[in-house]
Amino acid sequence: MLQCDALIRGANVLDGSGTAGKILDIALLNGRICAIGPDLKHSSSTVMDAEGLVLAPGFIDVHTHDDIAAIRNPAMLPKLSQGVTTVIVGNCGISAAPVKLGDDLPDPMNLLGAAGDFSYPTFESYVAAIRDAQPSTNVGALVGHTALRNNHMDRLDRAATDGEIKRMRAQLCEALQNGALGLSSGLAYLSANAATTEEVVALAQPLALAGAVYTTHMRSETEAILDAMHEAFEIGRLSKVPVIVSHLKCAGIANWGRSGEVLVALDVARREQQIGCDCYPYAAGSSTLDLRQVDERIKITITWSAPHPEIAGQTLERIATSWCLTQQEAARRLQPAGAIYHSISEDDMRRILAHPATMIGSDGLPNDPRPHPRLWGTFPRVLGRYSREEQLMSLPEAVHKMTGMPAQRFGLPCRGLIREGYCADLVLFDAEKIIDAATFSEPVRPAEGVAAVWVNGVLSYTAQGATGKRAGQYVARGKTSWIQ
Repeated sequence: MLQCDALIRGANVLDGSGTAGKILDIALLNGRICAIGPDLKHSSSTVMDAEGLVLAPGFIDVHTHDDIAAIRNPAMLPKLSQGVTTVIVGNCGISAAPVKLGDDLPDPMNLLGAAGDFSYPTFESYVAAIRDAQPSTNVGALVGHTALRNNHMDRLDRAATDGEIKRMRAQLCEALQNGALGLSSGLAYLSANAATTEEVVALAQPLALAGAVYTTHMRSETEAILDAMHEAFEIGRLSKVPVIVSHLKCAGIANWGRSGEVLVALDVARREQQIGCDCYPYAAGSSTLDLRQVDERIKITITWSAPHPEIAGQTLERIATSWCLTQQEAARRLQPAGAIYHSISEDDMRRILAHPATMIGSDGLPNDPRPHPRLWGTFPRVLGRYSREEQLMSLPEAVHKMTGMPAQRFGLPCRGLIREGYCADLVLFDAEKIIDAATFSEPVRPAEGVAAVWVNGVLSYTAQGATGKRAGQYVARGKTSWIQ
């Protein structure tokens, strides 16, 4: 009888491809899946009875800001407790590496941590830090456009010169040589908004030869969203690289109801280019407090404020009333600060979430003292609320959006599918019980229904909590396999 490190018996296996499940046994050996079959003749001292449960590839959170959290808090409990086994960091143009700070920490890089947390002047040094920390989840990393601008420009409210672009490209190439997944931009933020399309194209050009991707928090997610999408697609076309639109949404009351035309624009572009997007399953976003997003018609909750830490958790409306100020005036007094904006239509979010090009990304902010509940609840919320309860998508389709699709698009080798020889990143859950527990009032609550999580073959989480065993790895870029 063949020996293995662990044996999972009788699970309903959803392999990550989007196809229906099968009742199978899975054997693990040396961090890999060594055998799959209906009645394996393997022996192990560790056998888990998975009858009545679903076994899926570990979830891949394609949109995170865990760059520094993965090193400072390697237990990664907000993600591990959801069944996430791989996080992709460096989104929205902000990354922990390569970064060399001057006197100030530009917004929104302060979402990742304090100035003293940025100690990775090269991408190689960040990779070494991830390997030394060995977090509970795997980490793949993008390079942030804003981080590169900060390294080489005296001011961020202007376009980069040819010389500055050349130096930024050199740093990007060093990162690509060390396995970076691609380049991200955050053109909506003032720290990158002055960048021209030509600047981004020039930076993105090395991505094609490396087989890397371009992800973007677009220049606008409000009224000018179609123009912003056109710019993103043009950058991909001119640089000959795949484009992933980050947290696609129709933000702002004036923009509600436009998801249909937004998705038509996405589909038209997909006929000619490799285009995808990610989405989080909530009708509210979270970022730094931006005066341009202050709208008295929507609820805005302050999650932190440097000059007024005592007001965390209060609405901007309440704060403004108590101070006898307008919301704009109160927001200015609170900066720098963080906020949750209830500025998205639930119907628009659902339509985007269900689209076949959409992956799942939490966009959670682990450094936020009162985080948006998406940090702890994104993946079980999709599986429980939107798949099981609302039947917005089938369970195999939902799992595919979290596993096989992101692994193929980002080039994560031997992950995202349950196949012999693949890394043993796995999540076992009860399809009838899995659900998010985190709420806006109580955001730090683990999900329900997750029975077990293995990362590289190591049982890292059970229904009783984290096992304390951390086996995450740095995941270098492999070959993308784009399926539209």
